[in-house]
Amino acid sequence: MQISVSSYSFSRMNTSPVERLRLAKALGFAAIEFTDVDTDTALRLREESERLGFPIICYTVGADFLRAASIEAEAERLYGQVNIAQVLGVHLMRHDATKGFPPLRAAHSSFAEALPLLAKGCRLVTEYAAEKGVITMIENHGYFCQDSARVAALVGAVSHPNFGVLVDIGNFLCADEDPAIATGNLAAMALHVHAKDFHVKSGSGDDPGRGWFRSRGGNYLRGAIIGHGSVPVRQCLGNLRRAGYNGYVSIEFEGMEDCETALEIGLENLASMMNALFMTERSL
Repeated sequence: MQISVSSYSFSRMNTSPVERLRLAKALGFAAIEFTDVDTDTALRLREESERLGFPIICYTVGADFLRAASIEAEAERLYGQVNIAQVLGVHLMRHDATKGFPPLRAAHSSFAEALPLLAKGCRLVTEYAAEKGVITMIENHGYFCQDSARVAALVGAVSHPNFGVLVDIGNFLCADEDPAIATGNLAAMALHVHAKDFHVKSGSGDDPGRGWFRSRGGNYLRGAIIGHGSVPVRQCLGNLRRAGYNGYVSIEFEGMEDCETALEIGLENLASMMNALFMTERSL
């Protein structure tokens, strides 16, 4: 496994996408992934990536099949994002299924009712992407489709060899699910991985204030530097390794600390965890 970084980690810095690519390389990452860029920016990023010999390995975009005018319209919009992934030169693209919860009185307000709709949209996109040489993924993200059982159910309903999971080891806490158990549940489906950490406080206490948000079950979460929070990062990595995952692991930082410092420390900590994991494997 190699350590990459998401451009989202630099979102609080007033820097261009090309500057973020250069900074990621300077910090010592092996690769970078990008979120939501236009075609012209994608061309510039690919040119700079090739000039520096620094790969772009994934493209990440938003989507919502439950709130769009129609499933077909949202799929059509995502076809354009697949085309941008092609311009970037990447073979992996992650998109959402939906964001947040559907209205309680909507016909698809339960996950069981929504699942066929989400699966239809995801399958349309992955069929198009397969023709372009791009593999698509769903991430455990967005509250409604975030815990491992729902993500696995969606992958099963899509039932396409070009579709899998971007496993974000921290995001399971947003659905109040144990990250180690959840990562183990999805490890065999992992096509890409995000390393993320969170500080956690019980929802039964006082609101900690700025920088914190609520999990699905009402606990308080705040983004943390890798190794500083409550996510059992090394255990999650071990679960992925035992399932055969050997791809990139992208740090996705969304904490309150200075981005550059947080990423330097996170990279050091994640590399140390990986080295310890590999040493343990070699000794067995």
